[in-house]
Amino acid sequence: MIRERELNCRPGFGMFFLFLAGFAVAIYGMYSGIRYGSLALIVGSILLLLASIAGEAGLFLVNPNETKVLQLFGDYVGSARKAGLRWANPLYSKRKVSVRTRNFETGKLKVNDRAGNPIEIAAVVVWRVVDTAEALFNVDDYINFVHVQSESALRNLATQFAYVAEHEGEMALSSHTADISGGLKEEIQERLTQAGVEVIEARISHLAYSPEIAAAMLQRQQASAVVAARAKIVEGAVGMVEHALQMLSEKQIVELDAERKAAMVGNLLVVLCGDRHPQPVVNAGSLYH
Repeated sequence: MIRERELNCRPGFGMFFLFLAGFAVAIYGMYSGIRYGSLALIVGSILLLLASIAGEAGLFLVNPNETKVLQLFGDYVGSARKAGLRWANPLYSKRKVSVRTRNFETGKLKVNDRAGNPIEIAAVVVWRVVDTAEALFNVDDYINFVHVQSESALRNLATQFAYVAEHEGEMALSSHTADISGGLKEEIQERLTQAGVEVIEARISHLAYSPEIAAAMLQRQQASAVVAARAKIVEGAVGMVEHALQMLSEKQIVELDAERKAAMVGNLLVVLCGDRHPQPVVNAGSLYH
């Protein structure tokens, strides 16, 4: 695998003025040669002019957070990273590679989670090129490679977890976003290392059930929430009834046999666990009538 090596190119301004001076000397030499009829001076001036023009072709500009990859007849020579006007051999071909931080959002992918439910998922990936030689020579199109491999990693990750945890403590896509995003970043980075790309961040930007099952799954979630709420209400009601019977017994407000206690417990549970306000009934007779 080809790895990047930095090429220290000459400062461009000094070379620019050098070739400019050579160009001026060549023009003056041609004028003098023609004036005095010196063939040698004319030929030498023409050669100096051609050399100056060719030398100017070796000047190139490197912008901040940009790299120029230099090749000589197909062979990798090096990468110029230092910003400014630079000069290198005019025979070197120069290709620009941006090392700025970039980001893109995958499309909404439709996949099945671990439970087999169809879901829609998308992610945002932040990345940058850290090795320009690997980016250009190890893969065909490194930008397309990043997009394709990121979507592939996202699909693979989505199939390993359920949308909603089926058991307590189980990792799920909807409840462990930070952990899932960390795993997604690691998997994408593993796939993109050969392309000289560093993944800075990867996070899920969209997560939902597919439209065809969204309504049914919403009813399921609502039912689970109702069951959990009812269980909590019953737990609290039992504690309140137990506390009420205990206080009645300790303060000896009224003596209740087992049958009357059972009736009282039933009435209290109906009052406490019902989803509507109870309608009181006033007993104007004796305690047991």
